[in-house]
Amino acid sequence: MARRSTKTPPPDDFEEKILDIDVVDEMQGSFLEYAYSVIYSRALPDARDGMKPVHRRIVYQMNEMGLRPDRGYVKCARVVGEVMGKLHPHGDASIYDALVRMAQPFSMRLPLVDGHGNFGSLGNDDPPAAMRYTECRMADATSLMTESIDEDTVDFSPNYDGQEREPVALPAAFPNLLVNGASGIAVGMATNMPPHNLGEVVAAARHLIKHPGADLETLMRFVPGPDLPTGGRIVGLAGIKDAYETGRGTFKIRATVTVEDVTARRKGLVVTELPFTVGPEKVIAKIKDLVGQKKLQGIADVKDLTDRAHGLRLVIEIKNGFIPEAVLEQLYKLTPMEESFGINNVALVDGQPLTLGLKELLEVYLDHRFEVVRRRSEFRRGKKRDRLHLVEGLLVALLDIDEVIRLIRSSENSAQAKERLIAHFSLSEVQTQYILDTPLRRLTKFDRIELESERDRLTAEIAELTRILESDTELRKLVSAELAAVAKKFGTERRTVLLESAGTPAPAASLQVADDPCRVLLSSTGLLARTVTGEPLPDDGDRRAKHDVIVSAVPATARGDVGVVTSAGRLLRLAVIDLPQLPESAHAPSLSGGAQVSEFLSLEGEETVVCLTTLDEASPGLALGTLQGVVKRVVPDYPANKEELEVIALREGDRIVGGAELRTGEEDLVFISSDAQLLRFQASQVRPQGRAAGGMAGIKLAEGVEVVAFSAVDPAADAVVFTAAGSTGALDDSVTTAKLTPFDQYPRKGRATGGVRCQRFLKGEDVLVLAWAGAAPARAAQKNGSPTELPEIDPRRDGSGAPLTKPVAALAGPAS
Repeated sequence: MARRSTKTPPPDDFEEKILDIDVVDEMQGSFLEYAYSVIYSRALPDARDGMKPVHRRIVYQMNEMGLRPDRGYVKCARVVGEVMGKLHPHGDASIYDALVRMAQPFSMRLPLVDGHGNFGSLGNDDPPAAMRYTECRMADATSLMTESIDEDTVDFSPNYDGQEREPVALPAAFPNLLVNGASGIAVGMATNMPPHNLGEVVAAARHLIKHPGADLETLMRFVPGPDLPTGGRIVGLAGIKDAYETGRGTFKIRATVTVEDVTARRKGLVVTELPFTVGPEKVIAKIKDLVGQKKLQGIADVKDLTDRAHGLRLVIEIKNGFIPEAVLEQLYKLTPMEESFGINNVALVDGQPLTLGLKELLEVYLDHRFEVVRRRSEFRRGKKRDRLHLVEGLLVALLDIDEVIRLIRSSENSAQAKERLIAHFSLSEVQTQYILDTPLRRLTKFDRIELESERDRLTAEIAELTRILESDTELRKLVSAELAAVAKKFGTERRTVLLESAGTPAPAASLQVADDPCRVLLSSTGLLARTVTGEPLPDDGDRRAKHDVIVSAVPATARGDVGVVTSAGRLLRLAVIDLPQLPESAHAPSLSGGAQVSEFLSLEGEETVVCLTTLDEASPGLALGTLQGVVKRVVPDYPANKEELEVIALREGDRIVGGAELRTGEEDLVFISSDAQLLRFQASQVRPQGRAAGGMAGIKLAEGVEVVAFSAVDPAADAVVFTAAGSTGALDDSVTTAKLTPFDQYPRKGRATGGVRCQRFLKGEDVLVLAWAGAAPARAAQKNGSPTELPEIDPRRDGSGAPLTKPVAALAGPAS
């Protein structure tokens, strides 16, 4: 079946006309029309109110809808529909996008829309909700943009279909273009203007009002640079000066970053402010991409801890062994944590796109504001003159009210009454009509007094407005005062820090921590740390601090390893770089800034750390003493590919009670048993054994007796022996007396013998609960690491102890 044609045939008298047009001319003309339409009607802001047509129409329509800050919110879809139907003949998406931007505090320095709901996030990582969900109303500052718009302050033009009227520009009581900035891409040109601080811009504008010939350098004292809503740091001010002078320039924005201890083991870079328009997701994605490509080193993890309560908080954990400041320089170089902003101050002036500097932008705005205030003053003066005219006519009638009433009552109709009143009292037609419309209740004596007061007030106000209109100086003063009031109410502190330069970046070679000498320290409370250098910490005996009892200290390098010997006979490898670093200015050997052993090692059950040791195979070896009196010198053989080694084969029920790395091999080894026996013998009497060996007899113990302490002491050094006696059963709380004796009071004996008595028990004492032998001066601490005092030295090796003022849980010598 053939399809019927619905095309209407041309009429019989139709005459076809074909025009030959050069396609080049047609393309050129059409392109120019399109370009001008985009430039003027869509993409570029007006230099007067700083708004593109879509923004202006949104603000104006919200004002017409009565969506003021003291009213309730309405759905954004309603606002978009009103704007699209009456003023903006484009898609709803473009209108809603513009509305959303005006509600985002991270996009606008002074938001113009008060939004309720999800209006997106920084960098558009989280897009805004649909307009049917979000709600809006005018922000407090938006009333300044439309203030006095109904007082003939700006021109209006027809809308797209001629059925409505819209303002050509808003009155704009503050310089919106500089304060909130603008961005847009037209045909053949674009604009990109950063936000500024309201207080600074107003101060510059007021100075320009008072001193119209002010130069750029003077204005920049008030406006030193942009003030971005997201804060950050602007690095390098030369580009800003170029932009303020010529309208074009470039500057760099850096994130605000601090170096903090994010965990007990790691430092991190905490980002609290990002460059303008850059979101955390963009930074995280770029960092992960660079780490995956091995173009960025030193990053352990990246966490976004941003929330509504604390704002932006992006934590970048740095691997141990890397200098955070050097990693930060790499992040600035390779990621969006440092971005360039190209200023291009293109705006419409009298319908023409111009590139404007700071002074020109202020001048265009001020000229607009002068015109707005002038037209507003003329409008108000006209209104007051009209009112004064009516008041004066009514006062004339009140002076002879009886005659007025007589004339009205004797008239045939209102028209005749009007004519007779005009003729009798020499009134105008407007005055006469007002008299006729006035109710009788207004013709009292009191109302006459009120009218006379109103007449005097209107006369004074008209005189004031006339004075402003006839004096350019007074007009400028009024504009300046109004700007000052706006800045006082809505001004805020500067958020963006301005820096002349970025400073000297860390060289690429120093990205990682150098393998410098250091010392690894273990406190009596189980804290681990490393020093800055290989030098021993200064020993300030008069300045004791918590956790200052260092039970083990070994030399190492920052990027090396040390061994941790446990009571179960295990040696665990520990990376020095993972340990917290003590400050270089430490005056006393305190590990308050250290971290617990459990942060680095996994111990089993009641297993404890006994001592530290280097992994240097050239050392004389490691000396160990066990609970059952076994001694062993371990051959320093520690394979680098093993994280855990066995250093002694312990018997059932036995454990290591003490250990020390020998420095020379000429040290004396010391056992102290629970029955107050001390055995001292030379380390050379103990043959070094392999790691799998079980050791040899160290001290001969009586039945039921255990070893309390084992240590290695340099016989050439000044050393002491500490013993504390108590009763069996409740060892933690049973210490009664303690004694401190010179080490040289104890003679050397042979290995595997019983030794000599080191303390005489008093009544109620039958066991040593704590003992220690080592270099003087001895330091003592309680369980929580707090320092405590020791008794005076007693020269008697087998004397009884003296009472303790505070409990003692651990002892150690100088941290050397």
